[in-house]
Order: sequence, then structure tokens, then C-alpha cells
Amino acid sequence: MNFLSLIEAKRAGATLTPEQIQAGIRAFTAGTIPDYQMAAFLMAVFFRGLNTAETTALTLAMRDSGDLLKFPKDKRPLVDKHSTGGVGDKVSLPLAPLLACLGFRVPMISGRGLGITGGTLDKLDSIPGYKTLLPAKRITEIVQEVGCVICGQTERMVPADKKLYALRDVTGTVPSIQLITASILSKKLAESLDALILDVKFGCAAFMQTKADAQKLAKAMVALGNQCGVNTRAILTDMNTPVGRAAGNWLEVRESVDCLDGKGPEDLRMLVIDCAAHLQVQTRKARTLVVARKQAEACLDSGAPRHKWDEMLQAQGADLTAFRRKLAKDVTARVVVELKAKRSGYVTRCDARILGEVIRDIGGGRLTKEATINYDVGVDQLVKPGEPIKADAALCRIHAGDVQQAGSARTRLAAAFQISPRRARSLPSVSGMIG
Repeated sequence: MNFLSLIEAKRAGATLTPEQIQAGIRAFTAGTIPDYQMAAFLMAVFFRGLNTAETTALTLAMRDSGDLLKFPKDKRPLVDKHSTGGVGDKVSLPLAPLLACLGFRVPMISGRGLGITGGTLDKLDSIPGYKTLLPAKRITEIVQEVGCVICGQTERMVPADKKLYALRDVTGTVPSIQLITASILSKKLAESLDALILDVKFGCAAFMQTKADAQKLAKAMVALGNQCGVNTRAILTDMNTPVGRAAGNWLEVRESVDCLDGKGPEDLRMLVIDCAAHLQVQTRKARTLVVARKQAEACLDSGAPRHKWDEMLQAQGADLTAFRRKLAKDVTARVVVELKAKRSGYVTRCDARILGEVIRDIGGGRLTKEATINYDVGVDQLVKPGEPIKADAALCRIHAGDVQQAGSARTRLAAAFQISPRRARSLPSVSGMIG
């Protein structure tokens, strides 16, 4: 096909037909359209946008570029959750085993990091032996036997998105409502879901900087998801401050286990419970969110999701002995230093964007597709907005690969925190719901 004509048409603001979009995605998936042409097309879409029909056509073309997951009939609904990405956002990790214990099946197909946001698969890769790449048959088996799986898409599952996902990350085309919608929903529609909860983030470290933009993205995804037959709902959450007190792949796995053990930070716990509660209402397992939250909280506190987590890890090849040994270590990075407060007062800002950029730059994320990740670097023991701090007390710990990295990170992270004499009013993590 003449893909150049599609690039030129979209550059000029023309509307593409579903047939043109489908043909382009088929050709790109087959390898007959080079990365540089698709990069040009993505940039044209970034600036010119896609209308509803074009976005729907792109989503379905990506979904149909490979195999769909198929599950046997079962009284347990098939559900999933997806976040648009954030710093310290490890909600999926404790949520999947919680949902399995609440009587759901969870085929959670996840991705790797985009920009400064951490990827669920990158976090799981820090677990000894854990396999994030599984054949479709094994995904189905684990979901049926264990109740949940967290893995990447197979080579034959939504391959168009896998190629586009990596390309968007290094071409500056990540923050496009239409491209985000198509990427997320193409994978979720391929899971044959009954219900989906979306966590759409806004703030300095989110793809959508403002709540208004996050609402636009949430409405687009909820409308398209429901149109395609999946009961879809979205919550709007703040991403000016990291989720929890740790950011960085292994450090977030540790904090997720703390959450399952009842020792995790409150904002993480509440987000996990909230997502579970919405899915209970969406699938009519609970009549109201109040009842659903109580059920989810009781289940999380029962300890069953913690055991389900180990069961899922074992099913996906993890070495549980090595995992527990690693969990027992306070630090796994080569160098750990503290960033100390210069004065006493209250923390009024903990800038998630600065933290995300620093963690990426010391090896916790990717600047190029080929970049190698250091799973042990990151930041933990964060002091969050609204909390008191004494002069010379630690605002956070920095886990780095060497002394030079640690020193550079400490200098840059000082700008992420603001300390004031008065306590600022803390904002709720969840600030809206759509669907």
C-alpha cells in the first residue's frame, strides 16, 4: 500500500476511512511499513488527532492484528483494571490477587514503562524467575486455576500495539488521547472482558496534565469500551504526588507486598480497594460502592490475597525462596543515600514528575527502546504532602547504581520537595468517576 499518502492526508487534517486505517495497521504489523514512516504517521495523529470513527477503527484494527484470549464459561466474571500511568503507581500488583479472592477472573495484560511512568512488567521483572511472557494457552490455564495472571501480551496478541507502544515511547507521541485510548482498549478488548475499571491520572507526572484533559480521555475510553460491549468505568486520580512511598521497580514490588500484608501506605491501599469496589458494582456483585468497599477491605485484611499473590508468582515461574530472600533485604541497590530536609515544617510538595525523571535517568526507566533497566534503583521512604518534617530528617532514601548517580540524584531531588511552616490541605487521591 501507499502509506505515504495516508501520512500526507493526516498531516493535512483529512479524515481517514476505517479501511485505510485497517490496511495501514495490517501492513505495519506485517513489517512492510518501516518504523520511520509509522513514526511520521504517529506525529501527524498527535498534532491533527483522530475523530471517534477513526479511533474506533484504529482500536479494532489493533485488537484484530493478532489472537484474542478465549476462556471457558465460568460464573466468575472476567475483569481487569488499567492505569494511564504514573510515578509509584503499583496498584495493579496487589489488586489482581485481591480480585481473584473476591471471585473474579483477572487476565491482566500489562505493558512496560512509557516516558517517566513505570511499567507493571518492568516491576515484575525484578522478581527472581518471574515470567512476564506466556503463551495464550498458559495465560488461560493460570486464570482458570489461580484466578489471576499479570503478564505481557503474547507475540500473537495485539502485535500492532506492541510495536506502536515501543515507538511512541521514543518519538514524543505518548500524550495523545486517541493513541492512548486505542492502545489501552485494543489490549483490553482482546481479553474478552465483562468489566473494566480505568484509572485515569492527571497532574504534573501524568500524560494528562489537567483534570479537564483527564476527563476527556476518560470519557473517550469509557464510551468506546461500552460501545464494544465491555462494562467500562473510570476514576480520575491525582498524579502530582507519587502513589505510596516508593517509586522504582523492585521498591514498588516490596511496597505492594506490604500492602497485601496490611502494612502498606494508606493512599495505595485506598486506591486498590476503590478499584475492586467499582468492579464489584459493575458486575453486580455488590449493590453500592459503600458495601463493595467494606467487602474488598475485609478480603484484603483476611490475608487471602497475600497467599494468592504467592500462588500467582509460582504459577508464573517465580523462585519463591529467592523472592523471599530478596524481600528480607532492606536494600538491594549498590548505593543508598538520604535526602535530608534543610529546615523544619510541613511538606507541601513532593513533585512526582521530578522523581520520575530522576529515577528514569539513573536507570529505572527507558530513554530509548534498547535501554537496559536497573530494577533496584529508585526512591523510598518518601515524606508526603501534609506531613511534618524536622530539620536534618530524611525526606526520602535514594537507591542508585553508584556514588556519582546517587549524588546527582540527591541534588536534583531537592527541587521536588517544598517545606512550609504551615500544613497544606491534602487533596483526595480519587477526585471523580465517569461511567
